[in-house]
Formats: sequence, C-alpha cells, structure tokens
Amino acid sequence: MRIVCKDVTAETLYDVLHDTSYRRKWDTNMIDTYDIGRLTANADVGYYSWKCPSPLKNRDFVTMRSWLPLGNDYLIINYSVKHPQHPPKKDYVRAVSLLTGYLIQSNGASCSTLYYLTQMDPKGSLPKWVVNRVSQFVAPKAMRRIYKASLKYPDWKRKHNPNLKPWMFPEQNALPCLSVSELTLQRADSLENIDESGLSEEKTHHSEDEET
Repeated sequence: MRIVCKDVTAETLYDVLHDTSYRRKWDTNMIDTYDIGRLTANADVGYYSWKCPSPLKNRDFVTMRSWLPLGNDYLIINYSVKHPQHPPKKDYVRAVSLLTGYLIQSNGASCSTLYYLTQMDPKGSLPKWVVNRVSQFVAPKAMRRIYKASLKYPDWKRKHNPNLKPWMFPEQNALPCLSVSELTLQRADSLENIDESGLSEEKTHHSEDEET
C-alpha cells in the first residue's frame, strides 16, 4: 500500500511509527505494545497485540525490528522471532510476520510518501470474508490513521518529552541488551492452528473505530 502525506515530513512519519507512547493515542486496534530489549543501536525486539472482531480471537506478535535512515528517506522492517520469556499467551493467537516493512520517502520540505508491505500469517483457518475485509478496508484505513496521527504529532511531541527519540539517538535507549542467541526465528508451522473458518460475518461484532 502507499499513501501520500501532504504537510507531513518524512522525519515526522518516521517518529510516529517508532513512538510507542504516541501509538496509544492513535492506534485504536492495539491492545498492548512494549519493547522487550535492544540488539544493536538500530535493532530491537518488541511485543504487539491487536483486537480482532468478536468472536475471532485477538492476535499478537513478537518481532525483531530494525531501522535505517537513508539520507532523507527512512526504512523500518520486522519479522517474527521467539523469545523464551514471551511465549504464546492463552487468550491470543500468536501470528507471524514473515516480513513487514515501511519505506518513507521524502517529497520535499513538507510532503512524504509512506509505503507499507507485509507478508504475514495470522494463523488460524480464517474465513475468506475476514481476509477480504482486512485487505480491502482495515489496512487502508490504518494507513489513513497513520497520516492523520502524523499531522498532530509535532504538537503532541512538544508537550511530551520533546527531546526523547531513542530511535534517532541510541544513547537515550535504556532497554536491556539482548543477545541474538536468545532468539530463534518464529516459524508459522510450529504454532497452534486455530480453526475459525466457520464464523459468519453476520455474527461478528466489528470495532467501532474501523474508521474515521
């Protein structure tokens, strides 16, 4: 997917995608997110969970994320890993990011383009209407939500630790150090497969915020 973000700089988009404190303000599908630890100056491991329409089970991820400024452009990528202290939870389906990435391209002083690409396995035998709904409606609305959040971010950040950006300044990163040896690649076939294929769309309660 791609969205052109007028009146938003590439650096602001980059900050919005990194700032977990601000994410709680705009990502209404999120249940929880937190950083687990850092691997290098530009790589860490984190947890993210999000709400699925009832009666589908909610999903969560543990991913290794890395990021890289490319001149005036920025790149963020992640994929799923296993961490011994963060196993699958009873009330969630552990989904798998095979490869997910954001590319932010600068289009001048006050305009940027956000590209989003993901290959993921939500696990479970999902009905076709769920896959269609996510690809046609939920994901594009999430992109627009990121854009709207980016327009408001500079004012919000001025009031909330304006100089704290550990993704830009590694010396500010207070996360515990992790070793790559603590992690293994999360393979989809090693996780439980929940059969949700029989759920009908009529009986599903959608989130009130599928959009604004």
